[in-house]
Amino acid sequence: MRTRILSGIMMLPLMVFVFIGGNVLLLGFFLIGIMGLKEFYNGFDNLGIKPSLPIGLASTFLLYCINLFKFEDRTTWYIFWVFAVVLMSLLYLFKIEERKLEDGMVTALGVFYVVFFSYHILLVEQLPEYGLLVWLIFLTAFGTDSMAYFAGYFFGKHKLCPSISPKKTIEGSIGGIAGSVILCGIFAHFVIPFLFLHSIVIGIIGGIVSQFGDLTASLFKRKMGIKDFGNLIPGHGGVLDRIDSLLFTAPFIYYYIMLIIK
Repeated sequence: MRTRILSGIMMLPLMVFVFIGGNVLLLGFFLIGIMGLKEFYNGFDNLGIKPSLPIGLASTFLLYCINLFKFEDRTTWYIFWVFAVVLMSLLYLFKIEERKLEDGMVTALGVFYVVFFSYHILLVEQLPEYGLLVWLIFLTAFGTDSMAYFAGYFFGKHKLCPSISPKKTIEGSIGGIAGSVILCGIFAHFVIPFLFLHSIVIGIIGGIVSQFGDLTASLFKRKMGIKDFGNLIPGHGGVLDRIDSLLFTAPFIYYYIMLIIK
């Protein structure tokens, strides 16, 4: 219970970033991306895998520069960015006597999984007509996480994925989806009533996707042999432990807007 309360308190600065928006949000998630990426790379130490933090930092800087400088054709720049990340990660392997294939693969994986996935929060916030839907990213992720915990605590009997996260239950998962739908529905009713039905759909699917994000992070930690990605608050994890659900919900909501709503 105490962990959940502390996790909620830690999310308050993120809410401030989202409320202010613009370059403040950009700077905030640039720093969060760097911190999360470093935690992700450090997690592979136990496996003897050494990804390149300089390449990860350079990739993060380049991605946010594309956004900051407002290039006319961002799509081409984003495709170039993907090419550059993969190229740099492969060139990192050229010291073949010192590095393993996994070093280059994890270098690229960290950039895409931590930095690029979280970057979709900016992409949603910057959509001219649908920027307010950025709030659904957080309502979906944190509504799911909180309600899944309480539903699992009071009603949980059947294990969801015991080999990945032993404490998670099917009852908790259903409660999490319900929590996501309720929060998204309330927000849509008062703020964006013309997108109410879409918000409910986002709440349902987002509640599922959010749990995939949480379970994926747990899977990584199990393979790495660690309890938490970091120690931002000792005993309660690091940045990546706090935003793992966002990493899947942000891309989902962005592509839902672009493919379904627009």
